[in-house]
Amino acid sequence: MTAKLDRQRLPALQATEDALFTERHPRSRELFERAGTHLLDGVPMNWMTRWASPFPLFVGDARGSRFTCVDGHEYVDFCLGDTGAMAGHAPPAAVKAIAEQAACGITTMLPTEDCIWVSAELSRRFGLPFWQVVLTATDANRNALRIARDITGRSKVLIFNWCYHGSVDEALATLRDDGSVGPRPGTVGPAVDPRLTTKVIEFNDIAALERALEPGDVACVLAEPALTNIGIVLPEPGYLDALRRLTRETGTLLVIDETHTICAGPGGCTGAWGLKPDMVTLGKAIGAGIPCAVYGFGQAVVDRVHEAWDYHATDVSGIGGTLAGNPLSLAAIRATLGEVLTEEAFAHTIPLSERFCDGVQAVIDEFELPWVVKRLGCRTEYWPCPVPPRNGGEADAAEDPELDRFMHLFSLNRGILMTPFHNMALMAPTTTADDVDRHTAVFREAVDALFR
Repeated sequence: MTAKLDRQRLPALQATEDALFTERHPRSRELFERAGTHLLDGVPMNWMTRWASPFPLFVGDARGSRFTCVDGHEYVDFCLGDTGAMAGHAPPAAVKAIAEQAACGITTMLPTEDCIWVSAELSRRFGLPFWQVVLTATDANRNALRIARDITGRSKVLIFNWCYHGSVDEALATLRDDGSVGPRPGTVGPAVDPRLTTKVIEFNDIAALERALEPGDVACVLAEPALTNIGIVLPEPGYLDALRRLTRETGTLLVIDETHTICAGPGGCTGAWGLKPDMVTLGKAIGAGIPCAVYGFGQAVVDRVHEAWDYHATDVSGIGGTLAGNPLSLAAIRATLGEVLTEEAFAHTIPLSERFCDGVQAVIDEFELPWVVKRLGCRTEYWPCPVPPRNGGEADAAEDPELDRFMHLFSLNRGILMTPFHNMALMAPTTTADDVDRHTAVFREAVDALFR
């Protein structure tokens, strides 16, 4: 018999977890109250108030796949900075390279030898010969969109409903209930009506893709090869092939954002699935969390850039950034790609993700839950719904904020940090089988509390 959640019990269970967290974290509470004097809502970034706990956990030390809060409690970290710390916290090879470079110059507005190694390694992994270095994945995506509009002479960008591409204005759009495009909920002060810049369709819908590209006004499709920030939504068989075929047929550039999907392997989904994008973007995970990002492109794009650009004017057009490509960023990328996020690392983390899925699935089966578990490389997630969502709209509808908040805080109170707003976990090279099994035990305990 399928288990059914008694939602009337949730408030009492949540209150118990809130009280336990408050009792165990007096120092974090004190710091949070002090921070409110000069920080908006007591945090350096407002969204930090949305963690499941009554007040944010303040971190004292983070190393590898664990961190310790200021109250002295240790946690297994499956969030890992929502991918930014996928290499683990403070990986020794990256720390050494960063410290050595910092001691002899952080930013000079001139290249260092590291840029040659980094660009060659990125080319090897992702199959694109040319690269540029910026400071955030948002910058990488923003630059890619500017280049695409410039060399195609087209004004529109196509994205997928509930995608995630940082704070790029063109991507902060979603489908309304009537099918029209509007600002994504929570968007603050959109610069323009997103209908002027953006077309939005659902992931895995080939017919919608054909209709959107047919007019020939789309400069590029900005796509995650699998949705991740609304939960893991995998492409259906043949969908990415259709995306590549239709973009080519309509003269539309294909930009693949691997910022989160680098979890699929050393070359992200591009390498793992043999994708052939025109451009690729990546974020801070490749530099162990140091502010850095890259975007790469093929020869055809470079040829069109050389035709179209006035290189004496590009500095004022928002391409790049004066202090991007600095020696510190490049030292971090070289050390992380060369010594941390290696083939051997993924050979360790992907099986751990499989182990994580197997553990969760065993609990789902034991309690006959109408839930599913999904995986992409070394990233995994469980959903409180009986059928996996196939697009962003379905994923949004399947979210259960009340249940998610309980699951997150229950885990946190027992030493497990999950990615906020989702029941998602990421494996680092330092994650262990014991860490995964600890999560399985805590997950079973939470389910037992909910359904017994």
